[in-house]
Amino acid sequence: MRIEVPLSNTFKEFVASGKAGGALLILCTLVSLAIANSPAGAPYLHFWHLDVGGLSVEAWINDALMAVFFLLVGLELKREIRNGELSDLRNALLPILAALGGIVVPSLIHFGLNHGTPAQPGLGIPMATDIAFALGVLALLGKRVPASLKVFLTALAVIDDLGAIVVIALFYTAGLSVAYLLAALAVFALLLALNRFGRVMALAPYLLGGALMWFLMLKSGVHATIAGVLLAFAIPHSSRQDDAASPSHRLEHVLHTPVAFLILPVFALANTGIVIGAGWAGELLSSNSLGILLGLVVGKPVGIVLACLAAVALGICRLPLDLAWRHVFGAGLLGGIGFTMSIFITNLAFAGQADVINGSKMAILIASLGAGVLGFAWLKFLGAPLDSDPDPDTMDFEAPSMPR
Repeated sequence: MRIEVPLSNTFKEFVASGKAGGALLILCTLVSLAIANSPAGAPYLHFWHLDVGGLSVEAWINDALMAVFFLLVGLELKREIRNGELSDLRNALLPILAALGGIVVPSLIHFGLNHGTPAQPGLGIPMATDIAFALGVLALLGKRVPASLKVFLTALAVIDDLGAIVVIALFYTAGLSVAYLLAALAVFALLLALNRFGRVMALAPYLLGGALMWFLMLKSGVHATIAGVLLAFAIPHSSRQDDAASPSHRLEHVLHTPVAFLILPVFALANTGIVIGAGWAGELLSSNSLGILLGLVVGKPVGIVLACLAAVALGICRLPLDLAWRHVFGAGLLGGIGFTMSIFITNLAFAGQADVINGSKMAILIASLGAGVLGFAWLKFLGAPLDSDPDPDTMDFEAPSMPR
């Protein structure tokens, strides 16, 4: 049995913004590295730590602007669950299991190298995939790779982000205030009631409630960006694909451009000002840096491929008809592009430890660059579509069944 799944306009828009946004992220990273290691480095780094309204400029970016990024991630995740690749369990199982493999194996590699050391909290760093960069690499390959690979990698990366969000909420929370947390959850419950029972379709009440929830979450000790994800699931969503009247669809459409071309580039500028000292190469040999490097470059493809192999061997699901195992391995390599989420978790895992954060970010940049180059080269030379590939505008998936 074959199931035809058309690519939505929202998905195509997301891929397009990811390609352009990924290029801008690279540019901002290079600019930030260049300035940080120039005579202007000291005032540049000092600027991000200026106090503005009780928070540093960097904190406003990482806690407030990134909450908007997480709101977009939440909207994308909800779209995929409601009427995207994750809406049909038969299509969702493969990327879900692949993502779990890509989360567990890199984390175990880092944990194995750093268990019982001060660097142990960094085990969450190599577990997430940067959607914008990964899709940007696939976009450069164009029709050299099957179109369903983009869908598979996107679904995998979205589940990766969900895993990272859960890890942030459970393991990177300090000084929990139960009162503020309960107040934030009460606001979330109120927003859900506006959606489910009040049938309120205007965005303003949800955005105002989301701002209040963000403040309460910030005060609770749970990372404030979690409010963005919760808000996404409170906003009304249509079951019809590309429903322009849906508040969730309208907000996702509005957020694509500012997130890709403002929020993530500013995040890169604020968080990649790494001073490259004389001993930077030696730092890469530390157990923490090795855990990040091996986790992203080796752990990601190994975890993703092994999970898929196990799922297919057990008859849980099958590969899409136009994908071969070489494509899955290529997706696994691109899954090692951690960047945004890895840097974000680094700031939480080693708060106040500037040297460890600096070394971790260096390892993330090198690992992400290596994973991107390896993934691009692998798919460029070995990822040519099969003769049976469907039209790029439609995806054909085979429903999973037990092997005959």
